[in-house]
Amino acid sequence: MRIASVADVKAKLSAYLKASEDELVVITRNGKAIAVLLPVEDDEELERFVVAYSRQFQAILQTARQEIASG
Repeated sequence: MRIASVADVKAKLSAYLKASEDELVVITRNGKAIAVLLPVEDDEELERFVVAYSRQFQAILQTARQEIASG
């Protein structure tokens, strides 16, 4: 895992994108993690990632779980 500031990533974006092929790159602002660069193998993996972290999709899942639990 590599850790880099926003300023450093802005200055060397291509290098960090290349580095993210081999390891996670955690981007920080004022010493706090705000984002992560990670490799994506294919479109299906990207879709799974987007769905897994979608707040809207998570809300739909939560509503469905509650409806199932209540019958």
